[in-house]
Amino acid sequence: MTFGFIGAGNMGGALCKAVSKSTKDIKIADFFEEKAQALADKTGGKVSDNNSIAADCSFIFLGVKPQMMADMLGGIKDTLSKREDDFVLVTMAAGLSIDTIRKLAGGSYKVIRIMPNTPVEVGEGEILYTKGDNVSESELNAFLENMKFAGNLTPIPESLMDAGCSVSGCGPAFVYMFIRGLAEGGKECGIDEKTALTMAAQTVIGSAKLLMESGEDPSVLIEKVCSPGGSTIEGVKSLEDDNLEDVVVNAVQAAYKRNIELGKLS
Repeated sequence: MTFGFIGAGNMGGALCKAVSKSTKDIKIADFFEEKAQALADKTGGKVSDNNSIAADCSFIFLGVKPQMMADMLGGIKDTLSKREDDFVLVTMAAGLSIDTIRKLAGGSYKVIRIMPNTPVEVGEGEILYTKGDNVSESELNAFLENMKFAGNLTPIPESLMDAGCSVSGCGPAFVYMFIRGLAEGGKECGIDEKTALTMAAQTVIGSAKLLMESGEDPSVLIEKVCSPGGSTIEGVKSLEDDNLEDVVVNAVQAAYKRNIELGKLS
C-alpha cells in the first residue's frame, strides 16, 4: 500500500513521520516544494504532487486547513473520478464531516476521518478516528497498523468528533499554558527558568501517567497529594477560588463552538 500526504505542515508532517516507521512507500506534496523535500529527506518518502498522489496512493492524507479543503479537493476530483481501484481519503480537518469530504471530492469515496494532536510528533499522540460505512475492516486494520507509531488510536462516533477534537486536539495548547504557569510560579519563588520548566513538564507527564495506570478518579488522586494543613491544599484552594476547572471547561466549549462553525463554512 502507498501512503500519500497532501500537505507537509506540522500535523501532516508528524503523521508522515509516524507512518514512515512502518513503510517507506510514501509520497509527499506541498504548495512549498522545499517543505515536501525536507519531509521526504526525513522519512525516506518521495516528493510528488497532488494529482499523482490522487491517482496512485491507497491512503490519501488530506493535510490542509478546513478553509482550503474545497479548493484542494476541487483540484484532484477529476483524477479521483478516473480511478478504478480502491483508495481511502484520510481527513484531519476540524469541523468537516465524512459526507462533506465526499461532496467536495465529488464521489461517495471511502473516507476515514481522524483528529490527531501534536504529541503525534513524539509518538504520544491521541488520535480519534471514525470511518465511512464503505471502508472495509481490512482497510481500517491496515490504516491502524501503519498509524501505530503515532500514539493512541481511539474510535469515536462521528457525532462526537467535534467534541473530542475540542478536548484532545486543542488540549495540548491548554496543557502548555498550565505548564507555563506552573513554571512561572516556580520562577517567582526563585527557581531558574530552565529548571522550573523541566520540573513543571515532568510533573505533568508523571501525573498523567499515574492517572492512566492507576485507573483512579482525579478527585482521589488530588486527595492523595493534599495533607490537612499542608502546602498543597493551600494551592488547591487558590485554584478553586480562581475557578480553574470552570476556566478549562469554558476553553473546551469555545473550541467546540468554533469546530461547529468551521463545519458550516464548508
